[in-house]
Amino acid sequence: MASTSAQLPSDSSSSSNLIKRWSHDVFLSFRGEDTRYNFTDHLYAHLLRTGIKTFRDDRLTRGEEIQDELLKAIENSRCSVVVFSKNYAESRWCLEELAKIMECKKEKGQIVLPVFYHVNPSDVRKQIGNFGEAFTNHEINWKNKVQRWREALTRAANISRWEIEDGYESKFIKEINDICKRLNDQCLFVGENLVGMDSYLRELTSKLKIQSNDHNVRIVGIWGVGGIGKTTIAKAIYNQISSDFGCVSFLENVKAIHKTDGIHDLQKQLLRDITGEKHYISNISRGSKVIQDTLQSRKALIVFDDIDDDLELLEYLVGEHHWFGRGSRVLITTRDRNSLHKVDDLCEIEGLNLKDALKLFSLYSFKQNVLEEGYKILSNVNIPNAKIQDVLKISYDELDRTQQAIFLDIACFFKEEDTDFVSKILDCCEMFAESGIGFLEAKCLITVSHNKIYMHDLIQEMGWEVICQQHPNDPNKWTTLWNPDDIHRSFMSEKLSR
Repeated sequence: MASTSAQLPSDSSSSSNLIKRWSHDVFLSFRGEDTRYNFTDHLYAHLLRTGIKTFRDDRLTRGEEIQDELLKAIENSRCSVVVFSKNYAESRWCLEELAKIMECKKEKGQIVLPVFYHVNPSDVRKQIGNFGEAFTNHEINWKNKVQRWREALTRAANISRWEIEDGYESKFIKEINDICKRLNDQCLFVGENLVGMDSYLRELTSKLKIQSNDHNVRIVGIWGVGGIGKTTIAKAIYNQISSDFGCVSFLENVKAIHKTDGIHDLQKQLLRDITGEKHYISNISRGSKVIQDTLQSRKALIVFDDIDDDLELLEYLVGEHHWFGRGSRVLITTRDRNSLHKVDDLCEIEGLNLKDALKLFSLYSFKQNVLEEGYKILSNVNIPNAKIQDVLKISYDELDRTQQAIFLDIACFFKEEDTDFVSKILDCCEMFAESGIGFLEAKCLITVSHNKIYMHDLIQEMGWEVICQQHPNDPNKWTTLWNPDDIHRSFMSEKLSR
């Protein structure tokens, strides 16, 4: 999996619905003759004033069949507000809208907010009263659709909702608006040109046990080499499931913030995200206690992005399972597998396959999904990218001297060699091969499969670059020579200097 910004299969046949760009924040479903010029109009205006992009069908007359544009508007909305009113069930359009909305809730995780406007929720759930009378007519003319409509009404009526009978409508409108705004505000930007992410989101949904109503606390790690897309995947799954939790927090670049500002600032940010308030924390021990006390009674979604194996971070920020309330979910992204000893499950992020890599190349280079035949040769040319090398070098810089030496030897001489053979040579040089190779694998700098050592081409090139940068134009001064041309150049230079 790779991501410069993020990645989505653009052909609809292969694209999963787990990644979504919403065209609207809210879809309004309502019975026009009941609420078009009063409650729904006031709600619509309030949502727009607070920056919530809302779809409202303003046509006064409707045809026999629901329009495709309405169905697409429902599919492309993050949330649907359904205003059940006295004559709602008389409209086949309203019932079709509702059936589509409940389908999107089930299949795509769409948020549904029912409003019972001067109607009894029990009437909606059981289709009695005005709703029962409407279905008496539908049973005659629309027998093939009635069951689907009934199921949608029952499911919608079972969702936590607003019941408006008496009192100021403005109060309810503000509450609905605040909920919609909160849902919108906690959404994170994941960028465009997303490719190859669907399978990982499905895997994470499964490992987090989102659909199983598991009330245990689950901690899941996302592990992979730097720059491969771990943060983007974490943001995408966060956007998809955050509405299911009472409080949420996405702590980005934890390792970097820890080095510059310390754990203290990270603790305060986590508490501010969870409670919406600033907290005074005298020391990190007190901070971890406040976090535990705050989270224990809450169903929370927390993402710790880019964690390393620093024991202080793991002890005072990430904590233990018992810190979190029932049903909480915690995601940890890292390039260091050693920091994931507390997780319940692990999702390893790997590189893109050839098909997705070509799609990503085409999207960024030519703004189209399919690469034209004439450019396929160009796509196979390896063009070094300084930014990619800098990201990969972060993992190298975190190694000690012996581990760096082992890494460079593998990059120069031992790629795809037998592990036992390499270990014997390294041990002869007193390099502690077994622990060193294991550490490099945990850092995603190498992989060991069938007793052979493998290294990604870009990581290998990063290793070469580390050596070359010591003295860019003078191979004589490099610590290692592996390229025949450089070896020849070095010997000739040495010979001439004599």
